[in-house]
Amino acid sequence: MASNNTTLAFPESLRGKRVLLATESFGPVNGVSRTTLNLVQYLRSQGVRVAVVAPEISTNSNTTSDSSPTVDNDEIEVRVQGYPLPYNPELSVVYPVRLSQLYARTFNGPPDLIYLASPASLGFQILFQLRQQQESSIVPVLLNFQTDLSGYCEILFPSPLDAWAVWVFRSVQGYLFRHPSVRTVFYPSHFVQRYLQKAGIQSEKMVSLRRGVDGKMFHPSKRSREMRKELAPDGELILVSVARLAPEKGFEFLSEVVKLLDKRGFPFKLLIVGGNRNPKVEEEVRNQFGYLADEGRVTFTGFLKGESLAKAYACGDIFLHCSITETFGLVVLESMASGVPVIARDEGGPSEIVADGTSGYLVPPSDLDGFVQKVVELGDDEELRKRMSTAARRVAEEATWESIGNKVAWKLAEALEDRMAIPQTTPTFAIPIYSWLLLSPEFRRYLTQIVVRARLVGGLGIIFGVWAGLIVTWILVQVTLMVGVRAPRM
Repeated sequence: MASNNTTLAFPESLRGKRVLLATESFGPVNGVSRTTLNLVQYLRSQGVRVAVVAPEISTNSNTTSDSSPTVDNDEIEVRVQGYPLPYNPELSVVYPVRLSQLYARTFNGPPDLIYLASPASLGFQILFQLRQQQESSIVPVLLNFQTDLSGYCEILFPSPLDAWAVWVFRSVQGYLFRHPSVRTVFYPSHFVQRYLQKAGIQSEKMVSLRRGVDGKMFHPSKRSREMRKELAPDGELILVSVARLAPEKGFEFLSEVVKLLDKRGFPFKLLIVGGNRNPKVEEEVRNQFGYLADEGRVTFTGFLKGESLAKAYACGDIFLHCSITETFGLVVLESMASGVPVIARDEGGPSEIVADGTSGYLVPPSDLDGFVQKVVELGDDEELRKRMSTAARRVAEEATWESIGNKVAWKLAEALEDRMAIPQTTPTFAIPIYSWLLLSPEFRRYLTQIVVRARLVGGLGIIFGVWAGLIVTWILVQVTLMVGVRAPRM
């Protein structure tokens, strides 16, 4: 099957098939979830029955929970409960769920395929339970590695705890992803590919999968004179940054950039699009900009989506990307589609999107002065900005969601074809007990259930122990820092 050719028509063998898609977040809240949402919409438009399983939606004021699937024109969505992470309430540590229950709540039985979007708490549970089943009866899994959890650990934890957290995540991911149930591991950049190789993932499983962009939604024509006049009434250069307000998104670095620009007397206004469902974290990020925010030189819009987000991108002169934990960097591609050149730190996914010196600039991650200098150079040269704007838009026009979705569809069809070639058997579980054949059938079934449940409970205990340990460690680190700050100096 020529699955590498994304120009092929949609695979007919996939139409009408049942795909259980589990994701750690679902909706237009971040780049990963927007990517997943686009894939779901594409597959459903082609006649694939996609059931989405995701954590419940949490907000500042309340928590909504749906214990039963929502069905609209056969579009199934099941929300499961979990505990929102303190530093990122958009992600949750999902409470224990049984795979058989997810099967029952979606298709009233096993699906044909499973797709895991950026597996973490929910995805880990599904993968572990699949390991307990006989290989010939396992539902094939394809997963998309979109979130660098270990990279977040390097930002959130001080040394040497950061190295321990990275090792924990890489070990767990390697153990789960290497299993035969996982047929394909999509990765968005060579940066992620190298990480997966360190985790021991088989090379034949790994497939490069970039992200797409809606070139009609994000377009230079969305540039608004009224919005520009309101933001920069004196004709200042408008700098734009779009990211969730969180420490790992590089806002400390960005605040230092604009403070140096201010010291140089460079005329600018900074527009920051994004928020955080944890008000304390959001306030900490805002406070990093100090007097510049107080003077109106920095404007925070909060979360935006749709036309409002498209206008925010297009009104800018330069897009600043300061995160070094991005596996891809969808916001970079959306900015380029809007005709806005990008200056980014040369780390992670953005390094493979931005053509240095053509559609923007890439700066060494720790080179603060170099980053500031590129902003000044590009800001002072209108003709250069126009050339880079044209080049950026041209790159974005080649990255369509349809081509990305089609590539995933062919890999799904390939996994389905491989599964159909394997004789299906009733699930059994091997238990190495001497004289097994001497046991009665009833006792064998009883003992099998005990052992399987014990293995399941033990494995889930390890997974949740890892998550709980990391959360507790993070809380202790924050408490220690607060005590250190508040302690009187002698």
